[in-house]
Amino acid sequence: MSDNAAKKLSIDLEECIGCGSCAEICPDVFAVTEDAKAYIIAHDKCDTCDCEEAAEICPTKAILLE
Repeated sequence: MSDNAAKKLSIDLEECIGCGSCAEICPDVFAVTEDAKAYIIAHDKCDTCDCEEAAEICPTKAILLE
């Protein structure tokens, strides 16, 4: 299990602007829906991508890794 998978992942929907950068980096974990917000679709898939990078590139810092 990667370190990212052990961390708690969340999205601050009030900060999310739905740019889709997270879904480009981690399409198995994030999806942008019709309401133009990103959602976590699979918490357990961070080992298939770089959730930390997705959090870092988020322009509004809406993705939280704890």
